[in-house]
Parts: sequence; C-alpha cells; structure tokens
Amino acid sequence: MTTLLGLKCHLCGASYPAEALWVCRECLGPLETVYDYARVREQLTRAVVESRPRNLWRYRELLPIAGEPRTGFHSGFTPLVRARRLAARLGVEELYIKDDSVNHPTLSYKDRVVSVAATRAVELGFDVFGCASTGNLANSVSAHAARLGLECFVFIPHDLELGKILGSAVFNPHVVGVRGTYDDVNRLCTQIADRLGWGFANINLRSYYAEGAKTMGFEIAEQLGWRFPRHIVSPVAGGTLLPRIARGLRELKEVGLVDGDLPRIHAAQAAGCAPVVRALDDGVEFPEPVKPSTIAKSIAIGNPADGFQVVRTVRSSGGTGVASSDDEILDAIQLLAETEGIFTEPAGGATLAGAMSLIRRGVIAPEDSVVVCITGNGYKTAAETVGTRLEKPTVIGRSLDEFEGYLRTTGLAEGVASVARS
Repeated sequence: MTTLLGLKCHLCGASYPAEALWVCRECLGPLETVYDYARVREQLTRAVVESRPRNLWRYRELLPIAGEPRTGFHSGFTPLVRARRLAARLGVEELYIKDDSVNHPTLSYKDRVVSVAATRAVELGFDVFGCASTGNLANSVSAHAARLGLECFVFIPHDLELGKILGSAVFNPHVVGVRGTYDDVNRLCTQIADRLGWGFANINLRSYYAEGAKTMGFEIAEQLGWRFPRHIVSPVAGGTLLPRIARGLRELKEVGLVDGDLPRIHAAQAAGCAPVVRALDDGVEFPEPVKPSTIAKSIAIGNPADGFQVVRTVRSSGGTGVASSDDEILDAIQLLAETEGIFTEPAGGATLAGAMSLIRRGVIAPEDSVVVCITGNGYKTAAETVGTRLEKPTVIGRSLDEFEGYLRTTGLAEGVASVARS
C-alpha cells in the first residue's frame, strides 16, 4: 500500500492531490510530496532495506509512487568510495566520493530522478515523456522512455557537448536543440507542457522527479553503516539535488533508521554560474538570475528553479557555498582521476574543487568526515574539457631498444631500473 498522501506547497502549505501539478495555485510556490510517516515506520526497517535488491527502490516507502516500480531496477546504490589517497593529498582523514558517474544506464545521478518520474508518468497516464536538459537529464529520459516504450522529446541548448547529444540520440527520441540557454529551453518546455499536456520530468512531474534525488542521501547514510557524515558537498544546478539529500537524511531520522546529528551541507557551483553561492554570500533568500559562462555546462543554470530551497537548506544545516573557476574545476578533475581512478565531468570537478577550498579555509577540519557527491561521468565531456590539457601519446617503433631509448630521453630509465632491481 502506498505511503504517498498528496502534495503541498513548500511556501504556504496549501494541499493538493498527487497529480501532475507543478506550482501552487495560491502563491505560485513549488509543490512537494507528503507521506504517511507513521506507516513508513511500521513498514521500513534496516533489515527490510538490506534484504532488498541494491537499487534505489529499496527505499520505496519514501518514494512517490502508487504501485510497482516500472524502471530503474539497476539504478542507484552507486559506490561510496573511501578516497584514501585523495584524502592524504588534501590533509583530511575521512573522505568519501559518492560516485554516480557509474549510475545505470546513463552514467549520472539523473537516473535516480528519472526512474521515479518515469514510473509516475506511467501511473498518471502520460504517453509522451520529455524534459528540458543540459545533457545528463536528456540522456536518462531518453533511455528510460525507450525501456518503457514512451514517445520521447528532449529539449537541449543548441551548443551542448557532442557526447551528451549522442548519449540521447542513440535511444531514438526526438532531440530538439533550442537556440539559447537552459533557462530559455525550460521556459519553452513549460509552455509545451501546458499547451500539449505532455509529461515533462522536471516540469509538471517535478514534485515526483525531485524525490528520486533523496536516494543519494539514503545511500550515503546506509553505506556509512547507518550514520551521517559531518559534511556533504553537493553540486548545484537547478537546485533539485542538495535540498533532497537533506530531506532524505531528515526522513531517515523521522522514521527511526538513523540517529545522530545531521551533516552540514555545502553548495558547490562554477564561478561562471553561481547564483546560489552569490545569494549565500550576500545574505539574500532568493538567488538573482545570472548569465552562465563556464565549462561546467551541466550545472550552468542561471535561474535555478529550486534555488531558494538550496539557500534555505544550506543555511539551516550550517553549511556554506563555494564557487570555483574553470581552471580549478579542471585541476580537480585531474586530481580525482590520478589519485582515485574516478573520471568525473566538470560538475564533479566543481564539487571537488569546492571541497578543496573548504578544507583550505578550515570549514572542513582534518578530523571531519566528508562526502563529495560526484554526479556525472567525465567520458561524456572529455574532448571539450580535459582533452585540451592532456599530452598526446608517445609513438615508438616495435623494438625493445627503441623503448629503452625512450626511457633514457625522458629521464625514466634510472628510476625504472631501481624498481626492477628491488
């Protein structure tokens, strides 16, 4: 039996049925789901969670569906990597990477939110499923729509990275490039949803879509042995992820699955698109829109839909915001790759660069536990990002003499010889 009770306005508290609604009729505030937590406490225990398949639906009583899941059976439960070599480089003791760069099937955290949105779209009777996207969401919506046999339209900025365009097109949706920024794309999709009655994951299905992001928080706590870290650093784009991680952690306390103090949650953005960080720095509640100019296109949203929720969440948790330059983002991508073997896209580079800044400033102390959320895979954007920085392969012939000559010219010969003798 479902534990979903309906929707309510995040601002004024007005109640609504669990339908395809995206704004409050009273104050135009965003809508969020409401659950019967007493029933959840009766049904959901640690033993129940741990007995279920390792996907996001292991927490289904805290997710907004009425019946059985329809997709996402291999999505979620991504690795929480204890990053010892990176921690040593940064001077902290307990550092983890929550690695959604390997999420199934499209290598980003969006497979969490789309699994929930797509299931709810089917339950609500939509035949067309779509989204406005900076890339990763379009990939995921296309893949899950293909699995469900839904007609699919994905709308993207016209200048998106080629890898992300191909990552959608391969599933044979209708890919529509819009001349303009993501905010222009989102406005157009809002009009289409209203006019044509299609189901858009991050517009009229947003209340359900956003709830899928909570599963990252659920997993962090479970994978740490049912405890909270001291700090979580999350990227911010449209503002879906960070507030829902916080909500998920609060819900774990509410239903008795985890005890202890909730973590401080920090918002990471690129300096070229940092409306939330600017609002935090300026002491205002609602971020002012900005025009994006950054290599981190997947988080280049100048007018984040849930920006005010991010600001409130960060402040209430005792966290802060941090913005990093494109060079700092690229340096962080390289550092993560060479220390932990994880290749992230620029959004993850911005998150790690932000964490590094917080460590240098003493906001994160050496003895504190910290989780850095990596939300997308670097192979999607490799050519446009680190591909411009890396050295080309050395080309030699097939003889051993030529290879040994290469070692001598690079100064590696003596070091290699000492290793061989040992």
